[in-house]
Amino acid sequence: MTTEATGTPPAPAPEHRSWLRDHSELGVCVLLLALGVLVLTDALTMDVDIAQRGPVGPRTVPIVVGAGLLLIAALLAVDVLRGGRGEAEAGEDIDLSEPADWRTVLLLAGVFLGAAVLIEPLGFPIAGALLFWGAAYALGSRRLDRDPLIAAGISLVTYAVFNNLLGVPLPGGPLMGVL
Repeated sequence: MTTEATGTPPAPAPEHRSWLRDHSELGVCVLLLALGVLVLTDALTMDVDIAQRGPVGPRTVPIVVGAGLLLIAALLAVDVLRGGRGEAEAGEDIDLSEPADWRTVLLLAGVFLGAAVLIEPLGFPIAGALLFWGAAYALGSRRLDRDPLIAAGISLVTYAVFNNLLGVPLPGGPLMGVL
C-alpha cells in the first residue's frame, strides 16, 4: 500500500510493547508474595513449646517478616499498575546489547553445586577452599600460584570464625582432628 501523493509506502506503526513486558516488575511482586506466604505458613505451623515465657516467642519475627513481605508486594504492585517503573542505575557499567556470559554463569553454578555435594564428605575447610578457588577461576583469575593459597586461607578463617567464635558447627571432614 503506498501513499498517492508521494508514491512511497506509509511508515510502519510503532511497535507496541506487550502489557506484560511493560509491567515486568509484577514478577518481583509475585515472588515477594510467594515468599511472604511461605514465611507466614512456616511461622504459623511452627511447633512452639507450651512452656514459652513472655509474649515474644519464636513465631514473632517470622510473622513480622512475612507480613512485611506481603505489604511490600502489595505496595509495589500498586505502584507498577499506576505506571511506576524501576530506574536503571546511572553508574551501571553493563552493556545490555551484549549477550549474557553463560560460560561464567554455568561455571559458577557448577562450583556452588560441587561445594554443596563435597561439604559433607570433605568438610567445610576443603570444600570451602574449592568453592573460593573455583569462583575466582570462573570469574577470570588465572593465578594458579596464588589463588589456591588465598582460597585455603579464606576457608580456614571462615571455618574458625563460624565454628569457634560464633558457635555454628561446620563439618570439619578429615581435618576435624587437626582443626
